[in-house]
Amino acid sequence: MEKQVNNFLEFIKDDKKLSDNTLQSYRRDIKQFEIYLNSKKLNYAKLTEEDVNEYFQYLQDIGKKTSTISRNIASIRSFYQFLLRNKKIKKNPTEKIQSPKVEKKAPTILSSDEIELLLSQPKNVDLKGIRDKAMLEFAYATGMRVSEIIALDIDDINLKNGLVTCRAKSKQRNIPLGSLSLKALAEYIEHSRPILIKDENVKALFVNTNGKRLTRQGFWKIVKYYKEQAHITKDITPHVLRHSFATHLLQNGADLKSIQTMLGHSDISSTQVYMQFQDENIKSIYKHAHPRA
Repeated sequence: MEKQVNNFLEFIKDDKKLSDNTLQSYRRDIKQFEIYLNSKKLNYAKLTEEDVNEYFQYLQDIGKKTSTISRNIASIRSFYQFLLRNKKIKKNPTEKIQSPKVEKKAPTILSSDEIELLLSQPKNVDLKGIRDKAMLEFAYATGMRVSEIIALDIDDINLKNGLVTCRAKSKQRNIPLGSLSLKALAEYIEHSRPILIKDENVKALFVNTNGKRLTRQGFWKIVKYYKEQAHITKDITPHVLRHSFATHLLQNGADLKSIQTMLGHSDISSTQVYMQFQDENIKSIYKHAHPRA
């Protein structure tokens, strides 16, 4: 099975052009499935629909979330579709298996006041403070994913035109930068980054105190630190800044299609989740403006 798993992962990496995070999710899901099959002495090529359903029941029994089980089903189904296409199996045991319904929760967003409070925490008194100020301003100004931000190189920034070029998933999009983000970014690039990098060959835009490209964990820790400094009770992750970016744009009149482009959503249905917050904003405006509200 290990050989077929590696072949499958190689295929989706080359053919689907998936991100490293998505590939790692596939790898984890299928490796966990392989461990389970080995423990039950089951042959992956001779599984029945009942065998696969028992595995998903096992995941439920050990307390896995519905969303995790649903993702596992998608990963394993893709694996068996690959095996069937390559004639490694005669029948796909996942063909009729239904994914559990995942309840879509409204994304956590920060209010404008909370954003102001969070972004005011880093102080431009040292190299780290200058960097952190630039990073937080940048994350909120662009709505980019953490994986996209930490993958940026210095050449992806055009301070003169106020644009950042994001090259995620073999696609490219240009996102404008607001004046406050540009100011913080320019100060970081001019005064902090050259000292932090220690090596002129480093291309990464955002680096840690060792001069290496910042990691996801590093970014998350920075956001968590300033959230605590601001005494904000909401659970804030870097992705919350992305949600807040989209919601605040929509509430202030930006059209959904433009937000979709800036977020890099391939399907506008992913962007429409933010409409619920616009609806609440419209209700508030109506209540205050309509004479018979």
